[in-house]
Amino acid sequence: MINLNFYQNGGIPVIFSSDQNKSELIDWAKNNTTFKAEQAEVYYLPNPESGGLILVGLNSEQDLTFDQLRYLGFKIYKTATANKIGEIEIIMPPIAEKCNIKVMKSIVEGMIQATYKFDKYLSKKDENPVKKFTVNYTPNHGSVETMQATFNKLKDVMDGVFLARDLVNQTSNYIYPETLAQAAIDSLQPLGVELAVYNYKQIKEIGMEAFLAVAQGSNKEPRLIVMKYQGNPDSDQFTGLVGKGITYDSGGYSIKPSDGMEDMHCDMSGAATVIGTLYALAKTEAKTNVYGIIAACENLISGTSFKVGDVINSLSGKTIEIGNTDAEGRVTLADAVYYATDNLKVNQVIDLATLTGACLVALGEEYTGVITNNNDYYQEFEAAAKKVGEKVWLLPNDKKFTELNKSKVADIKNVGGRLAGTITAGQFIGEFVANNIPWIHLDIAGTAYLSKENDFLPERATGVHVKTLTEFLAR
Repeated sequence: MINLNFYQNGGIPVIFSSDQNKSELIDWAKNNTTFKAEQAEVYYLPNPESGGLILVGLNSEQDLTFDQLRYLGFKIYKTATANKIGEIEIIMPPIAEKCNIKVMKSIVEGMIQATYKFDKYLSKKDENPVKKFTVNYTPNHGSVETMQATFNKLKDVMDGVFLARDLVNQTSNYIYPETLAQAAIDSLQPLGVELAVYNYKQIKEIGMEAFLAVAQGSNKEPRLIVMKYQGNPDSDQFTGLVGKGITYDSGGYSIKPSDGMEDMHCDMSGAATVIGTLYALAKTEAKTNVYGIIAACENLISGTSFKVGDVINSLSGKTIEIGNTDAEGRVTLADAVYYATDNLKVNQVIDLATLTGACLVALGEEYTGVITNNNDYYQEFEAAAKKVGEKVWLLPNDKKFTELNKSKVADIKNVGGRLAGTITAGQFIGEFVANNIPWIHLDIAGTAYLSKENDFLPERATGVHVKTLTEFLAR
């Protein structure tokens, strides 16, 4: 827990190397300790009489990114709590003409990021020695009211991020379609979000045959989860957020190797981001209208599983040839995206999916790959992503690539081959966007679940794009 006070004193001082009034102290530390005053270096200097100081290397004239400031806040929190410090005092110098509110928001977000842990399955938990962490923060200037309002909103958005992380980090024996639906109800219904959860029989009545084809190999029933947040009742415009909800993916008959299955509880990261985003929007009372749609199921092997070579129907009426049962997420999204754009008549739609290994090869764990049918819509989304520090990269939606998804026996095939795999997967989903409305596809295969800690982002689930979508939709 972080308690933030503005224009108040108290606690262990955080001393920045750019603070000219403290230059003698910084010079002493450079000559007598391991502190080198390098950019974003954080060092605890103990003192038995005063409790000590936290020294920070900072060239305030350098054009620091807000991500660097987030990481700085992350390291300040980690250094303080590692030394059992529960209260610090920050008098923030100006940073290269950056907005004081954005500087505060970035540093404090980094501190909040540092508080995240997932220890649900540990019988012996690593307790934080500091139960309550107080930051007495004095910005270069800015009103208390504006600073406090910004902090309050930041806390609510980060709660949405952490909710998404917790859902993804839980393994498939805990999170499966029924329990994912219940988690959405428990998290969102108290905030006024409307939810409808459809069972197998109801999904079949709707006509989502592609979704059910993927689900039919598991003894756990699928669930269609539809969430409605109406923060602007004066508008009839709705955005659809569609999250891939494969709660476990074995690959089906196109089976994955054993080490490729280990983390496949994370294949519902898109669904978790949708739930986390709706939570953040509701908590911040954003004046926007959003439908969240999740087609949740498992992709397993059994006598009833769909097979390579099958031709299946879809809600749109288009037939799909199955060239690979491990390309199942796009098949469920075909029905979910069509349901959002045709049945619910949303005005624009964004889908999120841990979709392709090809995206990991191309962009690693740094960037989300993007396909869109509307560049103006994407430019607005990209601006929101840059503002909150989440990296996206637009890939070409060249119609020439769509030829790779052609089938000789059906309207479309669910794999286009090894070449341009991220693009053809996104284009497959795009074929099921009704009414030619603005659409953005986000392939979060690399960014939703990390193989190792990346600055202020943790190993495993990141809750990626809860921040971007909240910023974008509440604009």
